[in-house]
Amino acid sequence: MSLGIFYIIMLVLFLVLLFAGMHIHAVLLSMGVIGIIMLEGPGYITSFLQSNPYKVVASYTLTTIPLFVLMAQFIVQSGIVRDMYALVYKFSKGKSGFLGALTVIIGAFLGAVSGSTTGSSAALGQVAVPELRRHGFRDVTAGSTIAAAGSLSGIIPPSIILILYGVVTETPIGSLFIAAIVPGIMMTIVIIGVMLYFHKTDKRKPLPKVDEEIEAGEIQPLTPLRAGFVVLVGAVIVTVIFGGIYSGVFTPTEAGAVGAFLGFLTALVLGKVNKKFYVESITETVKITSMVLLIMVTAQIFGRFITVSKLPRELINALGPMIEYPVLILVLLSLIYFILFMFIEGGAVIIMATPVLLPIVQEINVDILWFGILVSVICTIGLLTPPVGLSVFAVSGVTGISIERLFGRSMIFAVVLALVVCSLMIAFPAMVTWLPNLM
Repeated sequence: MSLGIFYIIMLVLFLVLLFAGMHIHAVLLSMGVIGIIMLEGPGYITSFLQSNPYKVVASYTLTTIPLFVLMAQFIVQSGIVRDMYALVYKFSKGKSGFLGALTVIIGAFLGAVSGSTTGSSAALGQVAVPELRRHGFRDVTAGSTIAAAGSLSGIIPPSIILILYGVVTETPIGSLFIAAIVPGIMMTIVIIGVMLYFHKTDKRKPLPKVDEEIEAGEIQPLTPLRAGFVVLVGAVIVTVIFGGIYSGVFTPTEAGAVGAFLGFLTALVLGKVNKKFYVESITETVKITSMVLLIMVTAQIFGRFITVSKLPRELINALGPMIEYPVLILVLLSLIYFILFMFIEGGAVIIMATPVLLPIVQEINVDILWFGILVSVICTIGLLTPPVGLSVFAVSGVTGISIERLFGRSMIFAVVLALVVCSLMIAFPAMVTWLPNLM
């Protein structure tokens, strides 16, 4: 059997298993084991499985993930998300467009301090959507805006996607964090622009009756003392994490530990620490961390199969005539990542696809740091597209807005983000690299 036919058979089998509803880690494990047995024999896979899974998870760098996830859970469980939105509502003074813009900014901020897409989207959706609707926003515009704002956790540090990319490519995580700042701000501005356009268009039409199943929540008034504490906590967490990393005071892993401690301290001061706080925070942290590590182990097995099959070299040879046109190859790679992110969870795509496509990136002499930010931007866009769309599902789950209606609007956010941010990054790569180069 020729390698070409073998690749096609494995690709078809991969898609069949994926669309049959198997979890991505099961698909990666099955494909990796079958592929290695076919190419190297059963003896090799036995010895490989004896030691490799432990080597993958026994990584100091990977401890960054549970620590940042724990920080996110402490922040969400402390109730500070609602306090932040109450502060936004107070400063908007009833101006609906301004309220929407500040909501997007607070979503970006939540992404920065939590790194959790579903957590920030769900928490903000519960509080923000009813208030946006009360101030003249249609439910689908409010919901899709919150989903887009929540998706920013995929690019704004401490993004789990950036951490995984740094681990897979051995790129300094601190440099990835600082390189993501400018694209993250750009995406925030684009989301605000699209939101304002939709809101202005919606105002020309009669506002439909509020759906009965979606109740308008109430914003609890903030005392000046509590408002000051909310601002202080947010500023301290962001300053300590970023300042500590970039000043060399502590590593990204230590930053995660410090962030988790600050999140716990916040909940303690606000009187939110109880049995439920511990159970929910630790349970969610274990779930998310276990999922990521399981995907990493199985993706490593799948990656070994890819290496043995020499697929990256075959792809480079196939793209040989296009090597002289790096922009064209970057557009092609972006499309590949975008399609993968549409169907597969972001972390799994990073772990599974990056080892395959990275040699192509190196062949055309593209900065690996810059490419990591591009991939993270595409992942963020993928959080808004069906059928996975974790950010959209999170908002739909807590608001009751139809997932079909939300996807119809969130897809427009995704397309505009891709056309504006990705195009600018490819045309002007220095917008990503100049800030890390200053450090």
